[in-house]
Amino acid sequence: MTRRVIVVGGGAAGLMAAGQAAAAGAETLLLEKMDQPGRKILITGSGRCNLTNLAPLPDFITHFGPNGRFLRPAFGQFFADDLLAFFRAQGVRTITEASGRVFPASENAQDVVDALVRWALNRGVRLQTGARVERLRVEGGRVTGVEVAGSPPICRVDAVIVTTGGASYPGTGSTGDGYRLAESVGHTVVSIRPALIPLKTAGDTTRRLMGVSLRDVRASVWINGRRQAGHTGEMLFTHFGVSGPLILALSKTAVDGLRAGQRVSLSIDLLPDLDEPALDTRLLRDLDAHGKQQVHTLLKEWLPRKLIPVALDLTGIPPDRSAHQITAHERRRLRAWLKDFRLDITGYQPLAAAIVTAGGVDLREVEPRTLESRLVKGLYFAGEVLDLDADTGGYNLQAAFSTGWLAGHSAAQ
Repeated sequence: MTRRVIVVGGGAAGLMAAGQAAAAGAETLLLEKMDQPGRKILITGSGRCNLTNLAPLPDFITHFGPNGRFLRPAFGQFFADDLLAFFRAQGVRTITEASGRVFPASENAQDVVDALVRWALNRGVRLQTGARVERLRVEGGRVTGVEVAGSPPICRVDAVIVTTGGASYPGTGSTGDGYRLAESVGHTVVSIRPALIPLKTAGDTTRRLMGVSLRDVRASVWINGRRQAGHTGEMLFTHFGVSGPLILALSKTAVDGLRAGQRVSLSIDLLPDLDEPALDTRLLRDLDAHGKQQVHTLLKEWLPRKLIPVALDLTGIPPDRSAHQITAHERRRLRAWLKDFRLDITGYQPLAAAIVTAGGVDLREVEPRTLESRLVKGLYFAGEVLDLDADTGGYNLQAAFSTGWLAGHSAAQ
């Protein structure tokens, strides 16, 4: 007999899951509460849609932290090369940047959504928009249907796949519905908090630097005086604090520290290619070669213009001091600051502004080889609703596609 599958949520994971279930022969209904599917895909990669990353599998998984190993079975079934082949078959050409990030050649996320919806419908998926699932129906430890707001219950189904996303960017439909549904049938939901989020800082330093972008710097998060995480990349100063890809990659560590009531700071190495002895040699050489220049003029070779007065304020060096008047003690202070520009982290932007939600359905309660619930037969989870999140760079969207593919395939069997 033909299996009946319901997919709850029409994002990246949901569209892939529904299409795959239908392709495997299941009668598939995709329920999306918004007026159209794929709303969050449209804002990924600033509208360009960073589909995936061509990093090797072992490296790819490390970007998810300790929970990354859960994804091995899904990635083993459907990974980056499979995803690119899939989109080629749908007429979506892709381009790869030097960082390994992959985008549609058009750099238009709408092309990705259109291709996914067209493929799912061509496979026989029935799409129902404006359909908000309020409850899962479970009998005898097995899912049997769903209750949709304002509609009669949908019963006698063989499987339900929950792909409702996280709780960030609620305007796209990601309002945490999946967590509520999971908890209602006995699942544990790991604490929900923002990941890939800008951070707030103390004082007015970042306000003075608003709009300044730093490339190829190294930043580290320190918690209670211990270094916890570090990355190299690009960051941006804002009126409230710091943002940019580098900060987003570090943000979950900072958020978790703040939530635990710990002291959190950010250390910025402005010249990561130079160790302290090499930097000291360069400073001595420049100070000797340009002895008559005022130090604020000399620093134009080292720092963005708006950062120079901040550097001098924080190191206590008078801006009109001539280079040859800089003492050894002042040079050491400047050298130390260039390698450790420190900002105290006081908070973070709200969850609604997070690119990705950290936390979600506890992975210990989900079978990684099928993505079926270990508590309720016939119930599957895929995408951001799971306790999985990664750095920026295409990793999260690949995980959504891969887990959606596996859940759809499993539910149809």
